[in-house]
Amino acid sequence: MASRPMHDDDDLTLLHRIVAKDRQAFETLYYRYARRLYGYLAKLLTQPEVIEEVVDDVMFVVWQQAARFDHTSRLSTWIFGIAYHKALKARARAGHTPPTVPAEEPQESPEGAMTRHELRATVVQALDTLSPQHRAIVELAFYHEHSYQEIAVMTGCPVNTVKTRMLHARQRLAQVLAAWGPRRAAGEGKTAP
Repeated sequence: MASRPMHDDDDLTLLHRIVAKDRQAFETLYYRYARRLYGYLAKLLTQPEVIEEVVDDVMFVVWQQAARFDHTSRLSTWIFGIAYHKALKARARAGHTPPTVPAEEPQESPEGAMTRHELRATVVQALDTLSPQHRAIVELAFYHEHSYQEIAVMTGCPVNTVKTRMLHARQRLAQVLAAWGPRRAAGEGKTAP
């Protein structure tokens, strides 16, 4: 699905230095991944302080367990796998409620036209109807461009389970979006079927 980022080899060099407890290498890797992790976790968790805590927890695991990385996947796959599991635990602890998308003022546009922002908000609301496991797979595949094999490694599921969850997620999203209708504006308060 995705090609290997140019800095994969550089990431591995940093990881080898982290195994030797090189703090500067850790800081470099931390800043390389913190923003991406925050963006991913913000789609699974609602509170910024919890997201920041989980990012720190993930990177602490990287610091502590760097020697355990087995090189069977990309380093980013391993790191996002840690983030996935930490996010599920944080959601369970917090009794998670899905993030809400603020209502917007109606746009003065031709009938039937949906602005890019409204479409994005509608998709986010539709994603919020998915279970955490289904949403995580959609996020990892479409927003972070991981292959099903990589997602399987991250989530600890067989590849066929990942494929099945993706199929169910797509079916659910199609059902929800069809029920909302093609001109549904973000924030109308429609509930999923």
